[in-house]
Amino acid sequence: MTLLDRYLFRQLALALLAVTVGLAALVWLTQSLRFIELVLDRGLSLAVFFELTSLLLPSFFSVILPITTFIVMLFVHLRLAGDRELVVMRAAGLSNWQIARPALALGLLVVAVMAFLNFWLVPLSHTAFRQWQFEIRNQLVGVLVQEGVFSTLGNDLTVYARKRDPDGTLRGILVHDQREAGGAVTILAQAGRIGQGADGPRVTLYDGVRQQMEKGAAGAPPRLTVLSFSENSVDLARVARNEETRSRDSRERSIAELLDPDPVEGLRPRELRRFRAEAHQRMASPLTALSFALVGLAVALTGQFRRHGGGIGVVLGIGIMVALLALGLTISNAATRRDGLIWLIWLHAILPGVISAWWLAGAPGLPRKAPPREALS
Repeated sequence: MTLLDRYLFRQLALALLAVTVGLAALVWLTQSLRFIELVLDRGLSLAVFFELTSLLLPSFFSVILPITTFIVMLFVHLRLAGDRELVVMRAAGLSNWQIARPALALGLLVVAVMAFLNFWLVPLSHTAFRQWQFEIRNQLVGVLVQEGVFSTLGNDLTVYARKRDPDGTLRGILVHDQREAGGAVTILAQAGRIGQGADGPRVTLYDGVRQQMEKGAAGAPPRLTVLSFSENSVDLARVARNEETRSRDSRERSIAELLDPDPVEGLRPRELRRFRAEAHQRMASPLTALSFALVGLAVALTGQFRRHGGGIGVVLGIGIMVALLALGLTISNAATRRDGLIWLIWLHAILPGVISAWWLAGAPGLPRKAPPREALS
């Protein structure tokens, strides 16, 4: 790699790192706001919040890397053109491909990173993220009980606490439990504490009343039974056991699992089509990043000597990228509905790069307007 290649590669790599990290941080900030409630209202620590939301970052990087690669290729080379650095390179006899060599090396590096993310890190991190969510929703029941709010745990248990003391003691408790076979149970208690039992979380209630509307015999009206107690406990672990078993979505599965899922799962045809489309999208995505890099190079390195060419290049490049992104979403949605359209995913990933490479090479084979006779004489 020549000194010029190292200079261009350093400019591109630093810009790509800055833009990708900045955009990923912005996306992470907007997406993590929906989890801030776990810290403010439900008692989870900031460490848990950051650990949970950081598991989203690999997915963000896999989505934005092709876009930021295009942005960096376009704007860095347009800046070089505006500073007349490309003019000097052209005067030194460098062709488009020689100027684009560092950018292509960086593009291949992005392809390797994208492959690492899509084939290994994204499924691993998304599995950990969804497992955290499942445990918070179904196992960490104690953090779900908020003071002054009717908290629904599962589908058939509602808990209300008028106040929560600093030591975790709940005051003024109401529990409405519809899991009992004999009829719904309503419990009123002065105080209570949530602890961990042998089978999972339990709430121990003190000084209260247990009311149950029991079903009567055939033809008889329901009968209300009231029982006072000094101490009683309600099993919250059954909330987690009664929840549906956590199903694994497409982003948690490896490509092999997406292409050939276990028949025991009994997946519906629609889910099988969605899994296959996800697998091909994940495999084609690294090539999409390289194609987007070539699109940015083709826009920036051709026609840059026209007056105000930089502004035209920016508008043209952004327009092409928006069209490609919209087309990609359309193809992805169509491929999830029909297996016969999966090949369009690969066409979208490869064709823009091929056309851009052809354009960078001077569009060989394209009919050209003959020069005027005066120029020949």
